[in-house]
Amino acid sequence: MSSTVRDLMHQGLIACPPNASLGEVAAMLDRHHIHAVIVADNPKKPLGIISDFDLLAGEWLSVDDQSLEAMRRMTAHDLMTSPIETLDVSTSIEDAAGMMVQKKVHRMVVIENDAPSGVVSISDFVANIASREKARRDTVGNVMSDAFLVCRDQTPIISAARTMTQAGWRSVVVVDSQGKPLGVVTGNDLMKFAGKRVEETLTVSEVMSRELLTVDMNASLQEAADLMVQNHKHRVSVVDKDDPGSFPLGVISSFDIVAEMARPGSIWQG
Repeated sequence: MSSTVRDLMHQGLIACPPNASLGEVAAMLDRHHIHAVIVADNPKKPLGIISDFDLLAGEWLSVDDQSLEAMRRMTAHDLMTSPIETLDVSTSIEDAAGMMVQKKVHRMVVIENDAPSGVVSISDFVANIASREKARRDTVGNVMSDAFLVCRDQTPIISAARTMTQAGWRSVVVVDSQGKPLGVVTGNDLMKFAGKRVEETLTVSEVMSRELLTVDMNASLQEAADLMVQNHKHRVSVVDKDDPGSFPLGVISSFDIVAEMARPGSIWQG
């Protein structure tokens, strides 16, 4: 590839002030259909970045009045990640993918003429792959994650959120007592509870997305990328097309695809 980050990035920065409440941050993420916002008084001088995962890690899903009140007093500045990872606008796509995998980040601020000019995220890399007309020979089964989070449909969302935080995952597959997939709960599904008290009896079955996106393990990476882009998802469950209702074989994420893209010797490097 000869393209640079300039060809992938989103121009401009969506920012919130440092004193924005966590509820306001959640509303902004939902409104713009994004996973993170820059924290800054001046967009040209960002202080940090706060993501949907930071909100989950902050345990704002509170069941007692004391912790709920403490959460309501917290601001974007309290939970943001700082300093922000950056890269130059002229960085090649291959090098940028390698940097993101090495640093284990999902997005980076793009610098041009010593000033922030936009953001590039894993979703942008996936969209780039999906736009290619030539099919790639790599398959979903080659790069999928065999391990993934799963829970029963009667699991409290408090437990699911804490497990997602501890495991570093943004989603959990929901199954019934026989292991049949019923849906998925993502960080976005939990955003609606920001700033609210959550009842301990509220279960994942009441908030999950019942349309569980699936892809066959023999599908190409391009097919998986297309599915993610078209449905604005970062993860897709991998199934056997001959038995689609059985327990998933694994999960493939946008990060899995970018990691393959950055791997030395990968066909994406050719």
